[in-house]
Amino acid sequence: MIRDDIKAAQIVAMKAGDKESRAAISLIQAAIKNRDIEARAPQSREGKAPDSDDALVVEVLQKMVKQRRESIEMFAKGGRQELADAEAREVAVIERFLPAVLSDAETAAAIEAIKAEIGAAGMKDMGRVMAELKARHAANLDMAKASGLVKAALS
Repeated sequence: MIRDDIKAAQIVAMKAGDKESRAAISLIQAAIKNRDIEARAPQSREGKAPDSDDALVVEVLQKMVKQRRESIEMFAKGGRQELADAEAREVAVIERFLPAVLSDAETAAAIEAIKAEIGAAGMKDMGRVMAELKARHAANLDMAKASGLVKAALS
């Protein structure tokens, strides 16, 4: 499980005296704990809960990476390169725990398989293709990038 990998990495970072990694891993654990609490609340978020614990953790990690990439962009525009570099180091630590991302060719092949399977013919089927793609490959895809590839495949 990814949670176990994160806990083990924190212990390794603590023993090695790696303060940056330890701090980033602590942030990861805090975000996961917040997501756990949110999922338990009776008025929890709308939508379906992830099927497994790893899916929940991957969802949290992907959100953290996205937030940090946005911060890096803003810091770079604002001339605060030292803060952008710190965020980039956090992204590197977070990405160690994410599953490998599918390449463009693998993504295109998955889109074609889904398109053929559900009989998608045009742009009106984009929602169905995206839903199926997310159900099968959410942990291994950048959904924003996949959206463009689906659009190109259906047009």
